[in-house]
Amino acid sequence: MNVAVLLLTTALVVVVAVLAAAGAGKLARLDGATYPAALTRTATAFTAVLTLATAAAGALAALLT
Repeated sequence: MNVAVLLLTTALVVVVAVLAAAGAGKLARLDGATYPAALTRTATAFTAVLTLATAAAGALAALLT
């Protein structure tokens, strides 16, 4: 049961990160950024969401143990 919850949570975090990155890339292109600049903003948003999720999981794990 715990492994299934862990896998589903990980999948949800990755999906949210991809959606945030796609939104950031689309907004960058609408703002007039070039494709390399939009890709850089997309990668930054994806990394930021994953980093935030990792930090939140670490803090939650520290509180629950």
